[in-house]
Amino acid sequence: MYEPIRSPSVHAPADDADFPHRSREDELDIQLAGHLAALLAVTDELGLGTAGDRIAEQVARLRGAPPARHAGLTDAAPADLHRRAHALAGRALLVAASRADTTAAILSAERMDAHTAALAAADVAPSGHLVGAH
Repeated sequence: MYEPIRSPSVHAPADDADFPHRSREDELDIQLAGHLAALLAVTDELGLGTAGDRIAEQVARLRGAPPARHAGLTDAAPADLHRRAHALAGRALLVAASRADTTAAILSAERMDAHTAALAAADVAPSGHLVGAH
């Protein structure tokens, strides 16, 4: 009544696929480098050269190549840039902690403290949003 199936199912598992798989550690490295690169862009826009150099070192370590430095300006208010940098440093801290990268975690925590202090000096409260919450 029915004709037998002559070809393999398209629903067969792809365990023997010939493409490279990344480990969880590799994925976390990529994610951490991305957060730090975004933090670097905001840090450069704020004109914080020494802090930017330290962040760039970590991005280079994770990516294996030096990052491109931020060239454009957004004309955002410094308080907004400090809030953005604080949030990015918080995200980087979470990823660094999950991959047990002490160096990146310490740097991220220091940057969070620096941006909190800058906002306090400007008498502006940091954002009330949880870091990483959407």
